[in-house]
Amino acid sequence: MSAHPTTAFFRANGELLVPLPRATSGWGASDGLDQLRGTAVSGVLARAAERAADELDGADGFRPVRWTLDLFRPGAMVPGTTEATVVRGGRRLRLVDAVLVQDGRTVARGSLLLLATGGQSSGSRWTGPLPTTPAPPPADLAPGEGEPILYRSDGDWSTDRRAHANAARKSVWFPAAPLVEGEDPTGLQHAAVVADGANLTSSWGTLGVEFINADATMTLTRAPARGDGIGLHAESRLEGDGIAIGTTTLFDRHGPLGSVVVSTLANGHDAVTV
Repeated sequence: MSAHPTTAFFRANGELLVPLPRATSGWGASDGLDQLRGTAVSGVLARAAERAADELDGADGFRPVRWTLDLFRPGAMVPGTTEATVVRGGRRLRLVDAVLVQDGRTVARGSLLLLATGGQSSGSRWTGPLPTTPAPPPADLAPGEGEPILYRSDGDWSTDRRAHANAARKSVWFPAAPLVEGEDPTGLQHAAVVADGANLTSSWGTLGVEFINADATMTLTRAPARGDGIGLHAESRLEGDGIAIGTTTLFDRHGPLGSVVVSTLANGHDAVTV
């Protein structure tokens, strides 16, 4: 795995997950509260759900196709645990729920849908044009320390996020990086981390990110390439009455592989400066 040498989001201490500095969100900065960033929460919940799914019989014949994240309470920079529940373990469909618990309180939940592979169909169906995504960044373009993301708006990919403080359509690229210290993340875990970045991709404007996402729903048609980066490209954004829906395309170096939709609400008084 060619991961960026940035510290992981968490350190595992038995079942306890201890947040590391990289897991700190920018949303709590103005009020002095250290909050967990959504990318860290999404990744660690997907880790729990995927592990539970892998323990079911015939796990190799199933593929993750949807990951839904609900961020209904701010996670804190304190140790917590994840708990997974198999809702359905059938022959064609499997559903696993996971929650993050801190100080005895559930702060976020995720739901992983897996479908059986190998089915066949006949006949013809409508299909639209494939999403158009930018070329991935050059393999030798390394992000800066601290925040391992590459950015693109009107021009080429760059490491300087300040150069993209504009109203242009955004793309972001997340090189592979550890989720839990000492572990190589699976393709699903890395994609789940990236999924929460859909808000950054769709809400980033001239004043930073003025909308905060309450959820993220990722759908996948194939597994992302493991050990490499994953990108997001803004497709559409609808806004009204302080609520916005952002839709992004998920892609890797082999092309588009899915989409992420986020539901967001205006938080302009506490915008994150990107």
